[in-house]
Amino acid sequence: MKRYKPYTPVRRKMTTVDYSGLTKARPMKQALRTLKRRVGRNSSGRITTRHKGGGAKRRYRLIDLKQLDKMGVPGRVESIEYDPNRSAFIMKVLYADGDRRYLLAPKDVSVDSSVLAAEAAPLKTGNRMMLKNIPVGYAVHNVELQRGRGGAIIRSAGSEAQVLAQEGIYAHLKLPSGEVRRVIATNFASLGQVSNPDHNLVVVGKAGRKRKMGIRPTVRGSAMNPVDHPYGGGEGKQRRGTKRPKDIWGNVTGGHRTRNKKKWSNKMIVKRRVKKKKK
Repeated sequence: MKRYKPYTPVRRKMTTVDYSGLTKARPMKQALRTLKRRVGRNSSGRITTRHKGGGAKRRYRLIDLKQLDKMGVPGRVESIEYDPNRSAFIMKVLYADGDRRYLLAPKDVSVDSSVLAAEAAPLKTGNRMMLKNIPVGYAVHNVELQRGRGGAIIRSAGSEAQVLAQEGIYAHLKLPSGEVRRVIATNFASLGQVSNPDHNLVVVGKAGRKRKMGIRPTVRGSAMNPVDHPYGGGEGKQRRGTKRPKDIWGNVTGGHRTRNKKKWSNKMIVKRRVKKKKK
């Protein structure tokens, strides 16, 4: 982590990730896309998620989360780069056939490292293979939930899933939340932990930096008037005044499960995530 000299009270605790290990290179032009920003709005243009908007301009990087058409083609890591659209770093890979792609960068990968996607690739960080060929105890990321659809889970900075068991056509994975889930063993996953594990240690420090991240100010419900929020009104600090926690529209937000009981993937969950104990 990078810390700053405390020449202001804000700077005293502000931290950023140390980007000195990244390659100083311009992003690939063929992998850049300009996206129209619709943050917090639905297809009608109405705000459905509050407190989003603004932020620094960014262009999207096309990431190959499947690698299906590169099976058996060895690649070499040319650079490890920052991606403004995700918490993890990305790596530019040059394949033996001359093609270049962006992939999610795992932790401890370096420039000139070799990567390979195959049904049974060597057990090396960054390689991609079927779950049935990964021994118990190994860490994986960018895991497919449906064959051929590409990695759907374990893609954020510092995350990893652990292979707990191989049972018939399924592999048991322990997710970062503590949930144990069955995944079809012929699905693909990449070996290793996702890069940038210090991401959760960042102290934003000031409101302006939050605005650049595209996050707008949030007003506490208890600071509002009674007409604006169920928690509003009163002199000084007041208690909530309602039996259950509610949002600005009066909908109950806590104390009950929101997962659909008829969801198709319920049968794939072996063990639910561990509930956090109240301090």
